[in-house]
Amino acid sequence: MKKLTMFKANAAIMIVAVILTFTSCGSNSGGSSDLQAKVDSLQNELKQFRDDKATAELRLMKFDTLDFDFYSNQKWDMFTHNHANNIKVYYPDGSITTGLYPQHIDKLTPMFVFAPDTKIKVHPVRIGRGDWTCVIGEMEGTFSKPMPIGGGKTIPPTGKHFKLSMATVGHWGPDNLMTEEYLFWDNQFFMKQIGLAP
Repeated sequence: MKKLTMFKANAAIMIVAVILTFTSCGSNSGGSSDLQAKVDSLQNELKQFRDDKATAELRLMKFDTLDFDFYSNQKWDMFTHNHANNIKVYYPDGSITTGLYPQHIDKLTPMFVFAPDTKIKVHPVRIGRGDWTCVIGEMEGTFSKPMPIGGGKTIPPTGKHFKLSMATVGHWGPDNLMTEEYLFWDNQFFMKQIGLAP
């Protein structure tokens, strides 16, 4: 599919170049320098398109690794491969953290206390353009351990399985590390799935 899209983009640019060639030849016999400038411009646009596509794919691959391996296997020390140290993260509840350790990591670890089998195995949607990526992941797990709620109190496990779609919009720096991360999921739906909401 990706090769087909690239082929279509290349073919479209070549068709435009051919049309410009015939148009210039028919209307101006001395316009070879203008024609060359147009061809050079199209070649530069094609190169920019290819470079942008490659950068977006690199960042999406890094995000795949982040979710499928680092997050799912709780390799918190590996998050430096994808996150800037001063990353700013926006959460569905309106809270914001600045910094990877311990700020962002401390927001991620509680899930594994009451649902230690939590995993993200698939990204059904992956989009990248410019310095931005958007990925929808499917987070799954089981409420199998007591959930701490503060003051030494816990909620007993319900044993219920959850499957939650979550979207992550990431802004990337020139070093291919995320500088901003926007997280979206439906907390009410999550609470219903684990048996803590009607």
